[in-house]
Amino acid sequence: MQEMYEKYKMLLFKLAYQLTGSVSDAEDVVHDVFIKLYDVPSDKLGEPKAYLCKMVTNRCRDLQKTARKKREQYFGEWLPEPLSKSAEDTIDSVIRDDELSYGILVLLEKLTPTERVVFVLREALGFGYHEIAKLIEKSEVNCRKLFSRAKAKMGINFEDDVHSEAASQDLVHDFIIALKQGNLNQVISKLDQNVVLVSDGGGKVLAAVNPILARDRVVKFLFGAVRKSSIVDGNSHIEISEINGQPALILRSNEGIHTVGMFHVENNMIHNIYIVRNPDKLRHVGI
Repeated sequence: MQEMYEKYKMLLFKLAYQLTGSVSDAEDVVHDVFIKLYDVPSDKLGEPKAYLCKMVTNRCRDLQKTARKKREQYFGEWLPEPLSKSAEDTIDSVIRDDELSYGILVLLEKLTPTERVVFVLREALGFGYHEIAKLIEKSEVNCRKLFSRAKAKMGINFEDDVHSEAASQDLVHDFIIALKQGNLNQVISKLDQNVVLVSDGGGKVLAAVNPILARDRVVKFLFGAVRKSSIVDGNSHIEISEINGQPALILRSNEGIHTVGMFHVENNMIHNIYIVRNPDKLRHVGI
């Protein structure tokens, strides 16, 4: 059992995290699956990878149904939980080059639980349609349709690569310097004209309740946030760290990290900004 755990734990955590958008839920799912595995007859484990992935997907689909009800009552916008590559309290490091970007994780919230399973198995884990069909007990044709429907809901053309353009270290660095210096023109030059900012405070800390649309409003919000964080006075400082396999903005005070900013980039311009401030979602970012 220990050998199987060591071999598959990272794969299963990666699958569970991308199906739930929660580090804590993903850890619980992996733990529960291996506990239940003790009661599974050995003759059913001829293909352990497939069997374990099926157990994880079934458990995550159950969680998603409950999560949807909770998110309907969630205060403000809900964003996935950021995951630090170096977080020691996470099940090892699971961020790899083929990891779905944070922006894609946000879009996954548009999907039904089954569509999300098909999309993640196909795009993040590279499963073939025949493998996915066995796991979710649907036909290959149906799985292809589910995948196509998922991409359409996410606004991705079927032929397009879903691995969105990652913000470069230089872009994030220049953007942060411009914010700290109050350089309005430089900040504007990094933002797409139709940039959207989404923030998640969970009703526990200050955050915008609704998405902020249009570049001028986003700029106003960002400069206001910088002033309120007292970065200029030295009570907080801003830095860059790798979160979800991409450069991210981190705001840290003497009490620790209180804000994480993630970017979705198109044509080297910031198209979406995701600000996570809910302290419950920053427990695995303590660097």
